Amino acid sequence: MKASDKLHFQLLKEAVAEVFLQNNKAPKRISAWKGDEIVAFQEDLARSTKGRVSEKWFYTYFKNEPEKLPRIDMLNLLSEYAEYKNWNDFKAAHPEATALTEIESTRRNYLWMLILPILLLIAYYFYAGQENEFRFCMIDEDRNEAVTDTRVNIKVLVEGQSPVHLKTDESGCFSYATTEESIRFVVQSPYYKTDTIYRTIDSETNSIIKLATDDYALMLRYYSNGNVDEINKRRAQLDELIAENAQIYQVYPGQVGIELYSKEEFINKLTIPTGSLKNISILRKEYENGMIKKLKFTIH
Repeated sequence: MKASDKLHFQLLKEAVAEVFLQNNKAPKRISAWKGDEIVAFQEDLARSTKGRVSEKWFYTYFKNEPEKLPRIDMLNLLSEYAEYKNWNDFKAAHPEATALTEIESTRRNYLWMLILPILLLIAYYFYAGQENEFRFCMIDEDRNEAVTDTRVNIKVLVEGQSPVHLKTDESGCFSYATTEESIRFVVQSPYYKTDTIYRTIDSETNSIIKLATDDYALMLRYYSNGNVDEINKRRAQLDELIAENAQIYQVYPGQVGIELYSKEEFINKLTIPTGSLKNISILRKEYENGMIKKLKFTIH
């Protein structure tokens, strides 16, 4: 209901009450009438206009605040009871209602023009200073376990500024707060391959970063220290990770051919620190029941 219609209808109710109270006793406010007073009004309306309103109608439009105006025939009936020709005649006799609502509307619009820039400014300072909390945990890609035996170096790349250097904690994770909605960082570790990660705050894959083992650096360390136990431990890990019937291919540069490896041959290749191991790159891995069933690699 428009503000002008609402005000006109309120004025009409007051005019109806005023006419009724000329010959009847009842509260001044029509919304306070009940019982015998409502019945007396129905009878007086019928005598005056030959029209009637039901008790339900009375409660809907006079006892409560309606969301819309009554039908035009009912508005005409009530206007006639209030000694006007019809609803339009009543409204024409009360132009101040339209004028007041227009003034009020103009006042509200002007007020919004004053308030809106202030609200926008407040919202800008509130949201501009709001920080997004990123948290990532490092997982060993082969073992699918948290990387906790070494602290991974994190270099957060900030546009126009020097990098921010962090380390993972004892649980293999790190956190970083920024007002930006995205983050780009480099993951570095002596025994895992360096990788550059990009994530947005609403990414579903924010929390987990899988790290690929740098087998060359790992084996070089074990052989340099003569650590046979660790070498055998790594071979056992690879044996558990790779299926017995795994299809393992070396793809040559330029796609000129491929070479098929057995599981044992590939494990030997990953556990001897040769120049080829240093330049090996895994192109694709497929898993079945948690074990590698197909693997393609190349040597640069």
